[in-house]
Amino acid sequence: MRPPDIDETPLKGEEPRAYCRRVTRAKAEAMVVAEGEIALCADTTVALGRRIMGKPEDAGEAAQFLHLLSGRRHTVITCVAVRTPARVLEREVVTVVKMKRLSNEEVNAYLASGDWQGKAGAYAIQGPAGAFVPWIQGSYTGVMGLPVAETAALLNAAGYPVYGGWA
Repeated sequence: MRPPDIDETPLKGEEPRAYCRRVTRAKAEAMVVAEGEIALCADTTVALGRRIMGKPEDAGEAAQFLHLLSGRRHTVITCVAVRTPARVLEREVVTVVKMKRLSNEEVNAYLASGDWQGKAGAYAIQGPAGAFVPWIQGSYTGVMGLPVAETAALLNAAGYPVYGGWA
């Protein structure tokens, strides 16, 4: 793993989907890829309307995010880019997520777990917060941060044999 060092600050007035695409492309373009190598980059953004909900700075901001998402639908956008020396292939996956109405007790218990740290929107569907999500429309693995089917298709298109032939 060689994570690129890029500025992930949203631009003034930038919409969530455009933001996610821009950050993912910037990550891919920041990578040095030699012949025979590929780089896989992704970014996941939680959006409530036009509001981008990044990784919370602290428990207070995490609580604010969770209260805003409570009882509402929101969008999780994950963009994936595969870079070869010759080109960059990209895919955007958008999932609608419904979060149940959360009690203060649930929010406080979740915050105490620490699972919110480093997570866009202050939650991870694959962890304890999965109990807060009664349904999604779209890609579960996209909400987790890497849409597996779409990523496999990009890797195959880039000439990386995901489904066999690597022996």
